[in-house]
Amino acid sequence: MRRGKRHNPILTLMIAAFLMGLLLTTGLSAKAEGTEDIGQEGKKEGATFTVGFDAEFPPYGYKDENGEYVGFDLDLADEVCRRRGWTLVKQPIDWDSKDMELSSGAIDCIWNGFTIQGREGDYTWSKPYVDNSQVTVVRGDSEVQKMSDLAGKVVIVQADSSALAAFTGEDATPENQALAKSFGELQQVADYNSAFMNLEAGSADAVCLDVGVAMHELTNRGAEFRMLDEIISTEQYGVGFKLGNTALRDQVQESLDEMAADGTFTKIAEKWELQDNVCLKADQEESAEEEEEKKEEAKEDAKEDAKEKKSFGERFINVTKQLGSGMLASLGIFFLTLIFSIPLGLLLSAIRMSRFAVPRWIAKIYISILRGTPLMLQLLVVFFGPHFIFGLETSSGYRFIAVIIGFSLNYAAYFAEIFRAGIEGIPVGQREAADVMGYTRTQTYWKIIFPQMVKRVIPPVTNEIITLVKDTSLAFALAYTEMFTLAKQVTAAESSIMPLFVAGLFYYLFNFIVAAFMSWVEKKMKYYEKRPRGTGHGST
Repeated sequence: MRRGKRHNPILTLMIAAFLMGLLLTTGLSAKAEGTEDIGQEGKKEGATFTVGFDAEFPPYGYKDENGEYVGFDLDLADEVCRRRGWTLVKQPIDWDSKDMELSSGAIDCIWNGFTIQGREGDYTWSKPYVDNSQVTVVRGDSEVQKMSDLAGKVVIVQADSSALAAFTGEDATPENQALAKSFGELQQVADYNSAFMNLEAGSADAVCLDVGVAMHELTNRGAEFRMLDEIISTEQYGVGFKLGNTALRDQVQESLDEMAADGTFTKIAEKWELQDNVCLKADQEESAEEEEEKKEEAKEDAKEDAKEKKSFGERFINVTKQLGSGMLASLGIFFLTLIFSIPLGLLLSAIRMSRFAVPRWIAKIYISILRGTPLMLQLLVVFFGPHFIFGLETSSGYRFIAVIIGFSLNYAAYFAEIFRAGIEGIPVGQREAADVMGYTRTQTYWKIIFPQMVKRVIPPVTNEIITLVKDTSLAFALAYTEMFTLAKQVTAAESSIMPLFVAGLFYYLFNFIVAAFMSWVEKKMKYYEKRPRGTGHGST
């Protein structure tokens, strides 16, 4: 009888995987070679200018109710691009990864209330354009009236923020260091919305933050909170470029100086009620009376806006619309990950059970690494690895590709072990019987082993798929805005936790549908349990 070669299917798949990897590497190299390195030559008209910013940092950068990224810094960048003939790309980033984003070339600058003090030698800076202060916000009914009253209290700051540096940094004053030691606890959170949620819930007594952000939060949240009169520290904001990139810095600074001279800078600052904080001002300032009138008008406008309260239904619909693009992004990650990771998992399981020691151990080590390290770390390696290992420039267009590669490689390792367990759980007698009946190994696998394995692994695969739905939120490690990240941005802009509830509802409903579908598939595959009694062979 004719027998198929047992290693042919595996070998074919290995060759295909190798060719795909080679094609991807070649594509990245070609892209890097074809990209003009204009970092030290400035940018020409028609070029793109990618600004990295924290999308949860109003009023400097955030997402408005129309789903657009807006803010004081983004308006400045937009005007610079208009004058230079550039195309502005607003790129939300994970603030903890800002240095890797800039170093890899994924963004051209960090422009988002970025403090110069303490970072002078780490970046090439523009001139300071905002004088900023660190202030303290407490609840409206709090007994805290001055900073010394915070002794023994819980104080919150944002991670890697100027407020944190003012208390614990190398340049912190002895007074602030002593004040920090008097706190009951100095907690760090990822964003200011989380800080205010803690303050509102009573789990914290005060939030220390930038005065511009504080004013925005107080305007949105009303009399629920108040700001202390004392100032913790002062600093200046600038635009941070990659160290040594003076050409691009000079181009941006030239436009900013022009904007300051013709009054455009001041108008943008007034739009965001930051005119009292800016450093770059026009030579001819308006009179004090005119400025005071504008302040009063702004206050009246804020009061009118506060009166216009939308109903719960209107707010829910509005928030859902804003999260629509994020939902589509999460769905894209989910389905593409399944499309690539399941076949790759089958390949890995086959290699893992191979009779050849070398590929078997390679697969075993791969699975061990991918299952033993955080998915977020793997995403960072996939995106930033080409730059830090091979010196290649990574573009913003590569973000989504890196997300899919990272997720697919990670989940393939988990699926591989599930598939292997399903295959090895099938009695060896079935393989021997198929061999006696003349089946080739390929026929045995696809016609006898594979269908039974699929039925056995549906429950654990369902668990992994449900986990994948929730893990899509980790895509923002690469500054890719999926649904949960978008929900946090909307929450920060509206000072409301409703977007987070809508996001939670989306995850629950989607997982409910996934679980129901997989349950239906599992029932369909239990065909042997549906056979009526008395209809088997030999029945009478």
